[in-house]
Amino acid sequence: MAKQRISPFRLLRTGLFVIGLGLIGALLLHIVIILALPRFTGGDAYSRVLGLYEMDSFFPLAAEPGPTGLANDDPYLRVAVCGFSVMGGPVRFTAAGSVPFWSLALYDADSNEVFSMNNATAVNGQVDVVAATPLQLVDLRKRPVETLSQSIMVEMPEEEGYAVLRALAPTNSFEEAARSFLQGAGCEPIGR
Repeated sequence: MAKQRISPFRLLRTGLFVIGLGLIGALLLHIVIILALPRFTGGDAYSRVLGLYEMDSFFPLAAEPGPTGLANDDPYLRVAVCGFSVMGGPVRFTAAGSVPFWSLALYDADSNEVFSMNNATAVNGQVDVVAATPLQLVDLRKRPVETLSQSIMVEMPEEEGYAVLRALAPTNSFEEAARSFLQGAGCEPIGR
């Protein structure tokens, strides 16, 4: 049986058809992604924290998801979150009280953990952390403030982020102390 020869013109036409079909498919995929993007925007943790209320205040999370979808699903931990921005100056996180365990974690706007600590690694067992840009930290070190002498300084890679403060309440007898610890927590810009 004789081989049938394919003309170069037909081969070129078929190749262009396949490339064109691929480009149209890629274009349609990009259109679908762009149209679907608003549905997913606002679903990240940072956007949910900002949806709680205003920035620079800790807000406790309830056991059931609220309007933002954030919830405290651990029965032994009480959790509070705070959205913050270091654009206008450093932000100081403080909390004190008698709880068996607490932890603080700072995240950037992309939900990357920047810093974390707990009561075992804290000075005097209290929360005292200052988040700032690199230039703000240089300024704080040039002109030290006495009230910040025991504070832990954290460099933020971005200007906005959020903090998560947790307090352990393993039994009902610790419940009041954990809630008081979170209610007294501060997440405030430092006025210079």
